[in-house]
Amino acid sequence: MFDGGFFGLGMGFASFAAVIPLFVHHLTDSALIIGLVPAIHNLGWQLPQLFTAGWVSRAKRYKPLTLWLTIHERVPYLGLAAIAFFLLKMSSSAALILVFLMLVWQGFGAGLAANPWTSMVSKIMPDELHGTFFGTQAAAFNGAAGLSALVAGLILGKITGPFNFSLLFALTFFSMAISFIFLALTREPDSEPKEMHHSHVLWKKSLGILKSDKNFRSFLLVRIISQFAGMGFAFYTIYAVQHFGMSEAAASTMVSVLLIGQIILSPLMGSWGDRWSHRGVMIIGAFGAALSAFLAWRAPSANWFYAVFILEAVAVVAIWTIPLAFSVSFAKSTEDRPLYIGMANTIPAPATIFAPVIGGWIADSAGFQTTFIVSALCGLVMAIALWMLVKDSQKTVPLL
Repeated sequence: MFDGGFFGLGMGFASFAAVIPLFVHHLTDSALIIGLVPAIHNLGWQLPQLFTAGWVSRAKRYKPLTLWLTIHERVPYLGLAAIAFFLLKMSSSAALILVFLMLVWQGFGAGLAANPWTSMVSKIMPDELHGTFFGTQAAAFNGAAGLSALVAGLILGKITGPFNFSLLFALTFFSMAISFIFLALTREPDSEPKEMHHSHVLWKKSLGILKSDKNFRSFLLVRIISQFAGMGFAFYTIYAVQHFGMSEAAASTMVSVLLIGQIILSPLMGSWGDRWSHRGVMIIGAFGAALSAFLAWRAPSANWFYAVFILEAVAVVAIWTIPLAFSVSFAKSTEDRPLYIGMANTIPAPATIFAPVIGGWIADSAGFQTTFIVSALCGLVMAIALWMLVKDSQKTVPLL
């Protein structure tokens, strides 16, 4: 919990929903390029997970692998701090290239660490508490991130740029260093390595699962659609700043509303998933994504974005937190968990980067409001696909 809390504290200082897009906005006006910011982060987190599944499956303990790989998702923030500090001495194009190199490093570092981390948590936590733990840790993450997002708003308003961004990225690195210490205190017993020693065995077994498990294939389709349902999220703050004249400090405060919403909703929705239905919770989140984009499209003033971000919080929990527990539940044995975790994230990865890029292209061509309309429609399609195609892999009980 302290690992998640301090990690969240850092992510609030350098939010992918506001702070980093605003920093990139100082370097370019292209909505397509700005849309790449969360896309690269999410793609990097998802893409490597299947490729590390064989590596993970051979480990007696997942913790050493997690500690080594997670360094690569933390150190790049120190690089971003240096870029921002020396920004006035370099061209915008050079700075933009360096920023995206750091973002690629950070994103893929997170993706390399994700499978061993998820496998470690799934191993040391009881099966019936997976959703509850992921949701509660997400609440700790978002609680700390909400506080640091408020501080980030003050720093952006009080300190002259680009030094305000440099300070924020430095604070992110410092917070993540503390998070690393708590992660290192995790206790994990040894386990027998699984019989999956060669890459051809890994791919053969993955293809076998995809051919035989129709329900899991449907879940993967939903994961792909969910990226398009959330493609408008990256543009909410930029749209509010440009269309309604919202200040950067106010935009950062709006992100704190998003994070506070996730604090409340993550443990609640995670517990609902464990007790009731992961699929049902994801359907609620799909409608949240659709309504969030619809309100952003129809918003007559900046104040409406409080509701927009609260509904986005519902969607984010359903799109990112709940699938952590749902994907694990498909596995018939602990031996198969790394494969299911890997496929649930790697296979939808192309959609993760294409969705915001397409959203940015639509915004550049037809305006942000058109992006929001398409995003809302995809949210509805996601809800329908969950209802019609996906079945719960755990026994469900009435919600109330």
